[in-house]
Amino acid sequence: MAGFQESVPVLRFLSLICFLAVTFPATATIDPAALVVAARQQIGVTLGYDPAYRRIAYPQGDVAETTGVCSDVVIRALRRQGLDLQKRVHEDMLGHFAAYPKGWGLKRPDSNIDHRRVPNLMTWFDRQGMALPLETSVDAYRPGDIVTWNLGRGQTHIGLVSDRRSAQGTPLILHNIGRGTREEDILFRFEMTGHYRFPGA
Repeated sequence: MAGFQESVPVLRFLSLICFLAVTFPATATIDPAALVVAARQQIGVTLGYDPAYRRIAYPQGDVAETTGVCSDVVIRALRRQGLDLQKRVHEDMLGHFAAYPKGWGLKRPDSNIDHRRVPNLMTWFDRQGMALPLETSVDAYRPGDIVTWNLGRGQTHIGLVSDRRSAQGTPLILHNIGRGTREEDILFRFEMTGHYRFPGA
């Protein structure tokens, strides 16, 4: 019995370590520079845009790299660093479905599509404590940051802030707005709805 009592603090410590390992490392180890490189490597590979619903594997599921939607640029870049948004968003939605948008009439999570919807990603980023203020200063946006926009008519968009800037000094964005993955000056072109940064970035 005494041995068991002595082991309780150790067990509690190990439980805490396990909790931290499950909760934090996937977002705490993101390298912004590597994230930008991983997104840029999609240029010339992802040449099209296809928003059709597809059944994909779980976890690590994806459509063909030659196509995709805006969120796939972010998803694919993060997977290069070991963060699978498909898995993380799905797991969070399983436990907190009510916290996520209901615009699609779903009654339960769908691992085929949930992580590819910008409003769901915005919710997940918010729930990770990643949200930053929306600002008009170019210096507020660092390489590797994630930005979302309202394109109008119910269309949302997402992209990654590049380490390159326009001639006017505006950070470029790595994104897919319909013509494949590109690096363009669109940061202030549309109504911004979200700005996110990974912890420690």
